[in-house]
Amino acid sequence: MRHPRRLVLTGCLAALIVMTILSVLVGWAAPNLISRSWAHHITTLLFFGFGLWSLKEAIFGEGESEELAEVEAELDKDWKAKNGATKDSKKVDDATKKHKRPFLSQFFSPILLQAFSITFFGEWGDKSQLATIGLAADENPFGVVLGGILGQALCTTAAVIGGKSLASQISEKVIGLSGGILFIVFGIQSFLSPV
Repeated sequence: MRHPRRLVLTGCLAALIVMTILSVLVGWAAPNLISRSWAHHITTLLFFGFGLWSLKEAIFGEGESEELAEVEAELDKDWKAKNGATKDSKKVDDATKKHKRPFLSQFFSPILLQAFSITFFGEWGDKSQLATIGLAADENPFGVVLGGILGQALCTTAAVIGGKSLASQISEKVIGLSGGILFIVFGIQSFLSPV
């Protein structure tokens, strides 16, 4: 909300692409470390586990409303603290800083790097990363990379472009229930498919 959307989107998408590729590589290597049937059964259990976990959070959890409110309060506090200078002096300062920056850092702005690092470390160990690892262990890694990147790109673009308005119109409970049901459907599909 405070920074140029193209920089935030680029940083977030880059982090998600790197995370997806790393997850697929781990999943692709897993059958070499454990048997293919064990990888298949673990993937099936992960899907059912994540489905039940998501349903439990959607039904019994408070959701992320409190966390979102805390983040918005922190952003407002930072914005008010940094907005003490006038807009004209800020434009001059920004232009001066841009010319003084080294050549490579003009391409990798602090905003882009911040969006990348927050997204990368925020997604580390997330359900989607573990599901991607499990899926890559059991399915075609190239398809998992393409599907993962496409899904992440659609969600991230929607969040960056209209996140606040979307969040006010879509219920967290509905998203949690939908995600849980989808994970369970994937679990059933994985259970019924041969190793």
